[in-house]
Amino acid sequence: MGEERDAAAPESSTESADSESDDAAEKSDASVDESEATPDGGTAEAATVADETEAVGENEPAVDDEIAEGPPADEEMPLADHIEEMMRRLGIVFLVAGVAIAVVYPFSPDIINYLWSTHIPSPLENRPRLYGPLEFILTKLKVAGLAGLVIGLPVFVYQTYRFMKPGLYPNERRYYLAAVPTSLVLGVFGVLFAHFLVLPLIFRYFTTYTQEAAVIAFGLQETFNLILIMMGWMAVVFQIPLFIMLAIMMGLVTRRWLEAKRLIFWAGFLGLAFLFSPDPTGMAPIVVTLTMVALFEGTLALLRWTGN
Repeated sequence: MGEERDAAAPESSTESADSESDDAAEKSDASVDESEATPDGGTAEAATVADETEAVGENEPAVDDEIAEGPPADEEMPLADHIEEMMRRLGIVFLVAGVAIAVVYPFSPDIINYLWSTHIPSPLENRPRLYGPLEFILTKLKVAGLAGLVIGLPVFVYQTYRFMKPGLYPNERRYYLAAVPTSLVLGVFGVLFAHFLVLPLIFRYFTTYTQEAAVIAFGLQETFNLILIMMGWMAVVFQIPLFIMLAIMMGLVTRRWLEAKRLIFWAGFLGLAFLFSPDPTGMAPIVVTLTMVALFEGTLALLRWTGN
């Protein structure tokens, strides 16, 4: 019996030691859990990761929000208000052009005589022929309308600036405002280019290939349709450098993109020239197309040379 008690004693002490070690391990785990626990039931490690994520999120710029948002002055407007404002802006353009027409109309006979004596060969012999009672009045209106077009171009540019001003950044506003006087200067240069270079070339071509076949009779209305359309066309065509510069400065296109798509632009120039030209022989459209291509390529070459 004594030996059995002595044998059982080590076993009892071993079991008690094992139970004490298990209790100590459980208390240690509980203390670790309590030290790492956070008030919201998480752990300290998880809270640290969350804090780091929030810090990174705060430091990163909100690129998407900056891209999506426009200038501070940009506000949402109903479509009806946009249409109403656009019609009001166009009304101002037509009003200014109408005033220019009214101012120039009394001087239109002198302008007709000047253009006739400049571009028609032997103007004293080839007096203008009228084939209708209203031809002279309509021709005077068309001559005055050319002045309205030249004056209306910068007004149109300014009114488009006023229409888009809330959605433009400050640098874009400066570019647009600088385009207003530039548009007037380019329009005047276009009219002068047609007057001194294009029209003499076209009339010399017309009279050369027809004078041996028939006697040329210059009708007032048809002749001035050609003169005024070519001048008006050139006033618009000479706006190409301005449109290219505005598009590049506002970030709509790049010079490299325009150079890569140049053949498409050349084809578009040719189509527009033949669509709106009054010359069925093709001479005037070719001259207009070459002018448009020269302005397009000249502007790109200038940008390339300046490094912009």
